[in-house]
This record gives sequence, C-alpha cells and structure tokens, in this order.
Amino acid sequence: MRNIEIGYVSGQTDERTEAHATTSLNLPFVLTHQTRILLANFDEPQRMLSWSLTKPGFQIARQVAWIELRDADLPADQDAEDVIASRIAKVGLTEAVSLITSRDISRHHVSRVAVEDTVAACISTVGLSNGERVGQRFAPPGTPLGTINTMVHASVPLSDAALIEAITIAAEARTAAILDSEVRRSGVAITGTGTDCIIVAAPLGGSVRFAGLHTAAGEAIGAAVYNAIRDGIAAWLQDTETMQLAVGIES
Repeated sequence: MRNIEIGYVSGQTDERTEAHATTSLNLPFVLTHQTRILLANFDEPQRMLSWSLTKPGFQIARQVAWIELRDADLPADQDAEDVIASRIAKVGLTEAVSLITSRDISRHHVSRVAVEDTVAACISTVGLSNGERVGQRFAPPGTPLGTINTMVHASVPLSDAALIEAITIAAEARTAAILDSEVRRSGVAITGTGTDCIIVAAPLGGSVRFAGLHTAAGEAIGAAVYNAIRDGIAAWLQDTETMQLAVGIES
C-alpha cells in the first residue's frame, strides 16, 4: 500500500499509561514519560542530526529526551546552559540527544506514516507563545516561552546528505502546519518560534542517498511531522484558551 497512517495524540499522561498507549502504533522506539522528562529509547544506536543544545550536529545515540524546564529552574544569576547540563547529568541522560522546553511534556503528540518502504514516526511538543515570523523578529515576549521540539525517525538508513535534506523537509512540514493553523502575533502570521528544535534519526548504514519531496522517505517524514505538529497546535490553543478563561474567572 502506498500510504498507511496511524496517529495518536496524548492528553495528560503518566509513566504508568504512556508505554501501553503507544504500543499499538508499532513505533521504532519505546516511549516513556516520567516527571518532566519524556524519553524515546531505541534498541539500537541511530544516526541523528539536530541543533540540540547539548549534542548538536551529527550524532550516534540510542535516546532522545525532552526535558521540561520552567522559568524558576533557570535563575537569572546562573548560566542557563550550565543549569541544563547539570539537570541532564542528574537524571543520567548525558548520552541522550536532548530537547529543552517549557511546554508540559505530558502534552506530546505522536504520528506514524508509512509510504512505500519507508515508515516515519514523529514525536512533538508544541507551544507557540514566543512565535516568530521568519525574517521579522518580534520584541522579546513577556509570556512564558513556548517552543516546538520535534523528533522524527525514518525506518531506512539515510546518508548524511539525506539526513540534511530530511531535516529541511521536517522544518517545511512544521512551518506548513503552523501557517495552516493561522496563528498570528501582532497581526502577522507566524512561521515558527524563536527556540524550535528538530532531530532527524535513522538506522546506521547510510545507504539511502536522498530524502526530498519526490521520495517516499521525504513524503513519510513530511506527513508524520505535519500531523504531529498540527495536533500539537490544536492542543496548545485549547490549553491556552482554558488557562485564559481560568485567569479571567479568578480575577
């Protein structure tokens, strides 16, 4: 079959339910959720490319971690990167490629898409409170930071060039999902946030040379990322509206 898609969107989850909830997706990793940590564990080392704060560029790793941090976790008199590195070391994740977010990581979103011989699986956490439009920076936000942190895995071994191409496809899919949501800031449609990060992962070997829009890998990656971020935006908008209503009621 050319295209088979299975999607799962999590609500508020905990470590007792999350692994079971995603089993039906037949994901290439085991997903676990602990307090303020979301972890994707692969059985075998994977080739990864990202601009992760802790392990940027090309890496070989078995784990991708989403670390939830709040403003209170980053004192103004301490270097933020030092604080983050200390937190990662404390929880024993120094070998993981890590993503840092203030978004409630229990509100993550998973999508799986198969196209021809390629399966792409994506996990994303989505917040848009520091939304930006490419080429047009806004003033620093007064609201807590939100961001889009995404990992997408392709089932085929991508070459270095194909990983680079794949990360552009993932970024394009992220932007398409945001534009389709019509989220605006100061009347201008945003295209991302100031702190977005993407990880592309694939098995070792590098035999697949290309992953562009004309390829099965590119189509699967693009669809998986688009679906996860689309659903993440919808959840973020709902959560933001609920929070605003609560503040209004309390005041």
